[in-house]
Amino acid sequence: MTNPILATWATPFDIAPFDSISDEDFAPALDEALAAHDAEIATIAANPELPTFANTVEALEAAGGALDKVLSVFFTVAGADSNPKREELQRAFSPRLAAHFSAISSNKALFHRLADLWERRDTLGLTDEQARVLMLTHRNFVRSGAALDGAQDARMKEIKSRLATLGTEFTQNLLADEREWFMDLAEDDLEGLPAFVVDAARAAGEEKGTEGPVVTLSRSLITPFLQFSPRRDLREKAYIAWAARGANGGKTDNRGIAAEILRLREERAQLLGYANFAGFKLETEMAKTPEHVRDLLTAVWEPAKARAEADGAVLTGMMQAEGVNGPLEPWDWRYYAEKRRKAEHDLDEATLKPYLQLDRMIEAAFACANRLFGLEFRPLDVALYHPDCRAWEVTRNGEHVAVFIGDYFARGSKRSGAWCSAMRSQAKFPVAQAPVVINVCNFAKGKPALLSYDDARTLFHEFGHALHQMLSDVTYESISGTSVARDFVELPSQLYEHWLEVPAVLKEFATHVDTGEAMPQAMLDKVLEAANFDQGFATVEYVASALVDLEFHDGPAPTDPMATQQEILAGLGMPHAIGMRHATPHFAHVFSGDGYSSGYYSYMWSEVMDADAFEAFEEAGDAFDPARARALEENILSTGGSRDAAELYIAFRGCLPGVEALLKGRGLAA
Repeated sequence: MTNPILATWATPFDIAPFDSISDEDFAPALDEALAAHDAEIATIAANPELPTFANTVEALEAAGGALDKVLSVFFTVAGADSNPKREELQRAFSPRLAAHFSAISSNKALFHRLADLWERRDTLGLTDEQARVLMLTHRNFVRSGAALDGAQDARMKEIKSRLATLGTEFTQNLLADEREWFMDLAEDDLEGLPAFVVDAARAAGEEKGTEGPVVTLSRSLITPFLQFSPRRDLREKAYIAWAARGANGGKTDNRGIAAEILRLREERAQLLGYANFAGFKLETEMAKTPEHVRDLLTAVWEPAKARAEADGAVLTGMMQAEGVNGPLEPWDWRYYAEKRRKAEHDLDEATLKPYLQLDRMIEAAFACANRLFGLEFRPLDVALYHPDCRAWEVTRNGEHVAVFIGDYFARGSKRSGAWCSAMRSQAKFPVAQAPVVINVCNFAKGKPALLSYDDARTLFHEFGHALHQMLSDVTYESISGTSVARDFVELPSQLYEHWLEVPAVLKEFATHVDTGEAMPQAMLDKVLEAANFDQGFATVEYVASALVDLEFHDGPAPTDPMATQQEILAGLGMPHAIGMRHATPHFAHVFSGDGYSSGYYSYMWSEVMDADAFEAFEEAGDAFDPARARALEENILSTGGSRDAAELYIAFRGCLPGVEALLKGRGLAA
């Protein structure tokens, strides 16, 4: 009997048949897929014919189809709907996959074919896209250690395997800490909390199987709890648990794992001839060097810190006026900031939230995509991996473009945060295939679900990533969609956030959950006026995390990351009442894999561009200007990694921006 993962999928648009796949199918499917891929690679490497782009590079592009199917399904459910069996499988799969891909990158016969093509590249008559794919493929092999021999080659394989294991352990430890901790709330403890927080706490209690409401470590629940609860003792307890994720001692403690990861990354970089991991990692990004990253972050740090310190003094005064002596603490900031926002802007989250229904915000994201790019969305009735998931067919002019899946609610089986992934990426070779794209979020469940303004921004952000995948129009999957420089990949997502703030969008889609009435103009004005409220805090907590990440990798690996983290923060003059957005033991961006390692700055690097890019629409006098939208799609959203990122941005905007647009956008400009 054919394994359902590897069978031909007789489903609408070849979506994975989740209803016929069991956890018992994954291991045998992986065995079969790895063997098939090994055979394909061996055939390519042993080809007696002179290397050509077709028989080597395109052959590599076409190989691994079965493995792609297995991994797309497995990692979708492992991240968004885990269970003990899937966690066990992930621990087993990680070193195997690392060994598999290490064997490919260290295949000397295969690398010699690529090196030969690279030497003859100017004589091959390649298209610009093919030349780009050859360059990237050759570069990836070199950076993976393909040119290493003997003991160095063997050690690189060991390092990659160990890093894969450690990244999985880090992720699972964090998920365990987030899943296992919750704080029971008595009915009296709900006093002062808006209805939406109470509803979310009761829903979380149901999910945990308790008798009453609870606070969990889901950001969409704990953040509003810290904003609204007048109980300082409970805020303190919740905040400390949130800040301690991954650092609670015992089997789920991530501190030793982080230290080992940093040591191994340094060794990996040095094997390849780099002084440190940051030098290695940043070479292929837009930033190019750690110095350029540090220049950006420090240019933002000082005005952000000054704003945060001024804001902190105001909040301290408010707290002390209520009779609470002593310094402002991290569990106090959000509570008093929310009070201040209500006082200064006559705006509070409890009043605003009923206008931000999840379903209406999804409609808003779709409507903007329709006006900008002509996309249309039709609900699909298909089996997915969890009942909370929803799917839509995406079309343009009646032609199929993509399948979009939304998985929006927090649950114990889902890792924290929000992300976009492609179960299948767009390509035209070896066969034409349309993308299947998933947005995963962690919004608090409610009846109906209501979002904070930050949640709504997250929804638009992840949908911006989805558009980058859906509108991709390249030949080869390796350069499709979001396969771009890490400090460029956040541009489409952060740029799309701007459309949430277009007054006409809020006016149409921000409608009251009970009355259906549009958000009053006065409230709309207040929302937009308050868009930069507390940006000192937001910028400080982010930049502190980005600078710690950079310093960890730009120099010798720290023997005690926690002590080094503290030294870095002290050197920066980190305000006492603000914690890092992601402290080391729960910094999944950096330690769950290599994706954002030495690269957490990418959000801010991209923000420099997104602030400038949206100005192009403002200069045109219309947030939906057809010419600007067309230029955005043609030069950025459709091109994937087919051209250099800086070249793409200049093609859209004419030149690269400076940091001024970002400071202006955050309200931090002098």
